[in-house]
Amino acid sequence: MEPSIVFSLLFLLLAPTCGYVQEGFISGVISNKGLDYAKELLIEKGIASVVMLQLPEIENSAQVPFVGNAKVVLSDITIKGVQVNSSSVKTGESGVVVAVSGATANLSMRWRYSVSSWLIPIGISDSGNASVEVTGMQVGLTVNLRNQEGSLKLTLLDYGCYVGDLSIKLDGGASWLYQLLVNAFEGNIASAVEEAISEKIREGIVNLDNSLQSIPKQISLDKTSALNVSFVGNPVLSNSSIAIAINGLFTEKNEALVSQRYPKGLKISSACGGLPKMIKLSIHENVFKSASLVYYNAGKMQFIIDELPDQAILNTAEWRFIVPQLYKRYPNDDMQIHISVSSPPVVQVTYQHVGATIVVDITINVLEDGEVIPVACISVEVSALCAVEIVGNNIAGRLRLQNFSTYLKWSKIGKLHMNLIQSLMSSVLKTVILPYLNFKLNRGFPLPIIGGFSFQNANILYTQPWIAVCSDVLLLEDYHLGRHSAYVS
Repeated sequence: MEPSIVFSLLFLLLAPTCGYVQEGFISGVISNKGLDYAKELLIEKGIASVVMLQLPEIENSAQVPFVGNAKVVLSDITIKGVQVNSSSVKTGESGVVVAVSGATANLSMRWRYSVSSWLIPIGISDSGNASVEVTGMQVGLTVNLRNQEGSLKLTLLDYGCYVGDLSIKLDGGASWLYQLLVNAFEGNIASAVEEAISEKIREGIVNLDNSLQSIPKQISLDKTSALNVSFVGNPVLSNSSIAIAINGLFTEKNEALVSQRYPKGLKISSACGGLPKMIKLSIHENVFKSASLVYYNAGKMQFIIDELPDQAILNTAEWRFIVPQLYKRYPNDDMQIHISVSSPPVVQVTYQHVGATIVVDITINVLEDGEVIPVACISVEVSALCAVEIVGNNIAGRLRLQNFSTYLKWSKIGKLHMNLIQSLMSSVLKTVILPYLNFKLNRGFPLPIIGGFSFQNANILYTQPWIAVCSDVLLLEDYHLGRHSAYVS
C-alpha cells in the first residue's frame, strides 16, 4: 500500500485534531463525519493501488486419471477490480483500526498446461485465458502513533488480508482442466492475493512513517518568523477520536526549538455549536501573543508615512490652525509621520470576539533642507476588535476600531491642544494605521494541514481563551488523482 493510500485517513488523524486534555497551543477534535470521510478516501485509494496489480506466476502439477501428470502454469495474474461492501474505522487504546469485509475482487490470468505419460509419448499442451472472482475478502490493519522527539512515529501493529471463496471461469480448456484448476490452484491464487495486498499494506506504512518523520518541525512564514509545529506529548486514542497536539507558537526565524510551558489540564470540547463538521481545530490566544511578540522584537511594527491620498496633510500649512506653532517655526515644510508600536500588542480571546490593545507612538517629523527633524510625539492607545476568518488554509483577521485615547508624549514646539489633535489622529487611524494592519492581517498564517487538503465551509467559534475552527476538509483534485506532498501548506 503506497503512502497515498493511507495518507487520506491519517491526514485527519495526524493533523492537529484532538479533544480532551491538551498540552499544546493548537489542538482539536475529529468527528465521526471526519472519520467516515477519511475511511472512504482510504478505501478509494486502496482500491486504486491494487487494481492492475500483477501477482507472481503460479506453477503446479497434478495427476489426472487416464491422462497422466499435468503441469499447469498460471501467468499474468492481474487484479482488475475490487468492490467493497462493508467497512469501518475505529480508534481505541490499541490503535487505529481500519477494516474491510465482504469485499469482492475480479482477476484475469493466462493459463497453459502440458501433459505427458507413457500413454501419450509425444505429449499434449494448450493455453488460454481465465477470469477469477474472489468473494468474502477481508482486509484490515492496526496502526499506533507515538511522539518521537516532536515528530510522529507510525507503527504497524497488525495487518492482513483473508480471501473467502473464489470461482474460476475458463476461456477454452477441457472440463478436467477446470476441475484441476479449482482443486490444485484455489489455495495458490487465494494466497497470492492475500500476500500481495498484505505486502502493499506493510510497504505503505513504512513509506508513510518515513514521510511523517520528514515533516518539518517549523513552518517558515516570512523573513522574520516561523511557526513551531512540533508535536507535543503522545497521541491519545479513545473509542471515538484521536488526540494530538502541537506547540503552535511563533518563533524568530531559525531560532532553535526549545521546550515551552504548556497550558495543561485544559479540556477542549468537541462540540461545534450543533454544526456537523469533520474537524474542530482550536487555537490558544498565546499563539497570537507569540506572533505579536516576535514581530515587535524584530522591529517590524513600525513604518513611515510620506505619501497620502490627500498629500496636503503632509505639509505644515495644513496644520497651521491645529498646531500654529508648528507652522510658525516651519512654514510650508513637508512632513512625514513615523508610526511605531511601542509595546507588543495585547491579544485576548473572549467568549464573543478577539480583542486587541495596541499602543502606537506617532512621531511628527518635519523635512527641512534634507534633514528629518522630529518635533512631537503623540501616544495613541487603540482598542480594536478582530474578526477572525479562514482564507484558504490560513487563519486571517480584520481589525475594527472600538475606541482610542491620546496623550502628548513629548514636544519640541510647545504644548499642543490635544482636543484638536484628537480628530486628526482619528483620521490617521481610520485611513492609514488600521488599513495597514489589516493588509498584514489579511495575509494570515497557515494552519497545520497536510498538503493536498483544504478547509471547506469553516465556521469560527470563540471559547475563552481558544478560537475554534469548525470545518469540513476536502482533498483537492490534483492530489485526489494521486499527487501528494509530505506536509504543510
